[in-house]
Amino acid sequence: MRRLFIKIYRFAFILHGIGFLRSPNKETIIEDIYSQKKKPSNRSRIFFDLLEKLASDKYFRTLFYFRTRGFLSNFLRIFFPRDQRFTIDINTKLGGGVILAHPYSSIINAESVGKNLYMNQLVTIGENNGNRPKIGNNVKLYTNATIIGGITIGDNVVVGAGSVVVKDVPSNCIIAGNPAKIIRYIK
Repeated sequence: MRRLFIKIYRFAFILHGIGFLRSPNKETIIEDIYSQKKKPSNRSRIFFDLLEKLASDKYFRTLFYFRTRGFLSNFLRIFFPRDQRFTIDINTKLGGGVILAHPYSSIINAESVGKNLYMNQLVTIGENNGNRPKIGNNVKLYTNATIIGGITIGDNVVVGAGSVVVKDVPSNCIIAGNPAKIIRYIK
């Protein structure tokens, strides 16, 4: 029954689809839609998958509004609000393929974040004295991870639950703890 409701409700998001078609970030939004599955070649399938994702996922809607900033997005947010407990700073450079696995009460305030970010709830990526983190590609941030200051996290890094990261992290490793330390390297 829920599935049927979503199929019908997605048509309420047609104006969002127009915003998508006019967006310079169209390819990045497509990467976000298909971050966990194969992208179809059919353009109309992509359009309807976008509408369905917008109808069923407020976190994705927040990400969509971040990517399609402007008058239309601000207007649509009045009728179809984003999730108020998930924030992306407007100055953050955020790569595509973002996987939001329940980012309840999370904040992304980074200098840049690469492609294929995976994020759980209660994650804080924030600044310290005006310095913001730089995060590489294929990074996974688990529950209650905190990343603060002008640090750099390399590619293919897993940040364990409850970790506090305040120093640079090299690529291809798993870190955990407070303060976070390298647990092991990934091959």
